[in-house]
Amino acid sequence: MPVTKEAVIEKLRTVRGPDFEGDIVSLGLVSEIFIADGKVFFSITVPAARARELEPLRQAAEKAVMAMEGVSGVMVALTAEKQGGGMGAAPPPRAPQSPTRPAPQRPSAPPHAPHRPAGPQSGKRGVPGVAAIIAVASGKGGVGKSTTAVNVALGLKALGLRVGILDADIYGPSMPRLLGLKGKPESVDGKVLKPMEAFGVKVMSMGFLVEEETPMIWRGPMVMSALSQLLREVAWGELDVLVVDMPPGTGDAQLTMAQQVPLAGAIIVSTPQDLALIDARKGLNMFKRVDVPLLGIVENMSYFIAPDTGKRYDIFGHGGARQEAERLGVPFLGEVPLTMDIRETSDAGTPVVVSNPEGPQARVYRQIAEKVRARLSEEKESSATPSIVFE
Repeated sequence: MPVTKEAVIEKLRTVRGPDFEGDIVSLGLVSEIFIADGKVFFSITVPAARARELEPLRQAAEKAVMAMEGVSGVMVALTAEKQGGGMGAAPPPRAPQSPTRPAPQRPSAPPHAPHRPAGPQSGKRGVPGVAAIIAVASGKGGVGKSTTAVNVALGLKALGLRVGILDADIYGPSMPRLLGLKGKPESVDGKVLKPMEAFGVKVMSMGFLVEEETPMIWRGPMVMSALSQLLREVAWGELDVLVVDMPPGTGDAQLTMAQQVPLAGAIIVSTPQDLALIDARKGLNMFKRVDVPLLGIVENMSYFIAPDTGKRYDIFGHGGARQEAERLGVPFLGEVPLTMDIRETSDAGTPVVVSNPEGPQARVYRQIAEKVRARLSEEKESSATPSIVFE
């Protein structure tokens, strides 16, 4: 018997917080409930200052719903989108004061100390076992970002690295189709998911958890919570690089991902025409503002090669991304042509890097992967080198 929203709500009426009266439903803390293929998604609104402290509340709600008949999975988020009705007045517990030891005073910065950007790892929690996380992003959709991400990831795998791919596009996940993956990921311990695998690369995507035609009608907090769980509640194992296929654009999801995840660098994908480059600049500026190193720009659909004659056509113009990279002082990683091979292999779930590894298109992606690996090494060395500041 399929699980219903009404049944989930009744079950959640049994969940109470640690220090307030009433259940989470009667207090108005539960968001709209979304159910797809036996999996239940919802959020619990709590005061932002108490989000970490109230993690057991999230776990209790998750456990309660998971025990229901017909439920195959649960994803619960703590959000602070608005003040919780019954918890807003609940003050955070006061930390005990020691009568004999005064609280340590934080030294103030020198009055003329120069500003130093907090590096990509500062204040951000990493993923155990993952050495480097890189984002593949674009200022807009339709520029071939996901195709670039998967082929660059496979290019890094061909270089001997241990690689994973996180499909961070909750609304339009592409990795199941691009990698020819079907089925549901298994759970390791009832909570942590085991990633799927294709061509020696570990993969996780929301597309594995819901059907392809199911729309994800979520607000920002739910999206960010889902991304956090797909990133941190997955048994990635030991990886040299985790490639994150970011959602298109520069909205809340992209900004929060850049601010909360210790990204080792970002790759921007654009097509040559001016309209795409305008949006690519927005992506570049977003990563700069949050101190994420820019690994470089890729010009996708750089030119078209006719399959019958081999003649080249610059359909979208040519060289715009290279010129933009030079203007901004950002590395240019390469030009990827628009060919039938790339389109057909992507649709078939056999990316060109593995389906035709000796072909010219695969060679371009491998060259980009080599430059990315080199840039990661450069960024690692520069971040490890202490800076001398004269005051």
